[in-house]
Amino acid sequence: MSSTVNVVRYTGLIGGILYGISHRRTLQEQENHRKAEHAVHHREELIKQARQAWTDKQAASKGSGLITNPDDPNFDLEKVLAKWEAEYK
Repeated sequence: MSSTVNVVRYTGLIGGILYGISHRRTLQEQENHRKAEHAVHHREELIKQARQAWTDKQAASKGSGLITNPDDPNFDLEKVLAKWEAEYK
């Protein structure tokens, strides 16, 4: 084979390898970006669920008229324990 053919062959090989490396980096950056966005979205969903659960819990405790603050003079430990026992059964 002539030296020109070998130069073209190896130039093509090196060009293909460099293209493959560049393309892989691009794909990896896209995947990392997608994963980061997914993690943020998942975190937002968890926060939304936690807020909803907290508001439901607050609404349930306000609706019963039960005082859960131990510093309040009208606090009744037996009522609070009975309510918590009923909730977790």
